[in-house]
Amino acid sequence: MLKARFLERENRFTALVELDGKQVKAHVANSGRLRELFRPGNEVYLIKRDGSHRATKYDLVLVRYEDQLVSVDARVPNKVVADAVAAGQLADFSQFTVARREVRYGNSRLDLLLEDERNNKCFVEVKSVTLVENGTAMFPDAPTLRGARHLEELAAAVGEGYHAAVIFLIQRDDALVFTPNDRTDPDFGQKLRAAAGKGVGVYAYRCRVTPELIVITEKVPVKLADI
Repeated sequence: MLKARFLERENRFTALVELDGKQVKAHVANSGRLRELFRPGNEVYLIKRDGSHRATKYDLVLVRYEDQLVSVDARVPNKVVADAVAAGQLADFSQFTVARREVRYGNSRLDLLLEDERNNKCFVEVKSVTLVENGTAMFPDAPTLRGARHLEELAAAVGEGYHAAVIFLIQRDDALVFTPNDRTDPDFGQKLRAAAGKGVGVYAYRCRVTPELIVITEKVPVKLADI
């Protein structure tokens, strides 16, 4: 991890930061707005990446917000959840093992396919959550047509006799409850409630984030009632 200072976000996937007194560009693996985190002068953490195909030499992965670190890498939650299921650390999925990752279903690619001893299948989509206001975690922080489509695919899977779930992984440790962000994307909130009504499981977990690890610490209540 390399400590730097955030300067500005040039576009959805590139940020300008100050590293060792020099301005460098870093890749942001997150299409959300992240406005409350990406403020000039905020402490951020980078990882140096090699590869001739890359436009930048660094990934911006953590942001210090007040007194805690927040993971902003949207690629991380998939692995964190898969590892937790494989280790039997999530009681809600204790009967399952990870059969495959990045599995095609319908017109979407979902994050995980789980199976139990009776070959019952459970399709899981994992969403990265970074926005927390007064203890309430919310998703999304920018409109997401893709996210709404995933919910429709999960509902369709239930209709075909499979299990299905969406997991909101809150990549920080100060959330007390989770709710869809109707203010930013009311369509996603409607699709989430509809999916839950059709039998899709909706779960939210918060994490402890350090430069060394990101680990699920606690399940938080999900509030789906209309606001």
